[in-house]
Amino acid sequence: MATRVLVTGGAGFLGSHLCQRLLAQGQEVICLDNFFTGSKRNIKPFLGDPHFELIRHDVIQPIRLEVDQIFNLACPASPVHYQHNPVATTKTSVMGALNMLGLAKRLNIPILQASTSEVYGDPQEHPQTEAYWGHVNPFGIRSCYDEGKRCAEALFFDYRRQHHMAIKIARIFNTYGPNMHPADGRVISNFIVQALTNKPITIFGKGNQTRSFCFVDDLVSGLVQLMGTTSDITGPINLGNPQEHTILELAELILELTQSRSTLTFEPLPGDDPKQRCPDVELASRVLQWAPSTPLREGLNRTIAYFDQLLRETEGSLT
Repeated sequence: MATRVLVTGGAGFLGSHLCQRLLAQGQEVICLDNFFTGSKRNIKPFLGDPHFELIRHDVIQPIRLEVDQIFNLACPASPVHYQHNPVATTKTSVMGALNMLGLAKRLNIPILQASTSEVYGDPQEHPQTEAYWGHVNPFGIRSCYDEGKRCAEALFFDYRRQHHMAIKIARIFNTYGPNMHPADGRVISNFIVQALTNKPITIFGKGNQTRSFCFVDDLVSGLVQLMGTTSDITGPINLGNPQEHTILELAELILELTQSRSTLTFEPLPGDDPKQRCPDVELASRVLQWAPSTPLREGLNRTIAYFDQLLRETEGSLT
């Protein structure tokens, strides 16, 4: 018998790939999204599938459904979007978590929270292990997201201690791939769109800050594997690629792969921008037998192809 799975934020970048994976596994999927950052384009291939259902809803408001599992992915995840309405971002993280935990408690079902590497802030430990408590500015311009996700994690563990619930927490590091929002302000989508349109590639700072980039297919595998573990495995578990690249190296690689005529421009670093971000994934390897397998060049080529097609469909404008 198919499992009925609720994916909040299911029309977003990660959510749409998760919906696709679950449908391919024969599950019934309810996609819940308010379309603040999600897109119907991302889920268009599933709309005719009898095992897929779309509900337009904001997780800030309670909802009653009958499902067997919940993946709580709803929340704007890029600085451009989560800083657009920071109060709403905090509400989505905190009230959304409360509403989904309440639903999971009523139904006595497992629930997975998509947390983030942002809970580590500008880390003083490198690479970041799950035991590290982080170095977060509690009132900076990124705190609506950073602290919202930290509060959501606290709520998940409080519900487990108080109500003995089956919870899972995944701390997601930089992920990229098809279905990314073209104007989300993330470094890979920014660089690819700028390169394909031969516009200057904007690098903040000197470009020597590092990030690790995980292809979306690998990340979704980790989420599904974490949900499939026994109830005593709660996380938090880091999911990401432990190979580091400087932002300047990334820009030069995208220029090479796109054969772009773009030049590089340098702008001041935004507030609270972390200098290093790299996951320690030993726990995911040991507990989930999971590791990312998609090389950066391969993942970038697939992402470039997606944005190239998107540009053609929109006649070269993604504003």
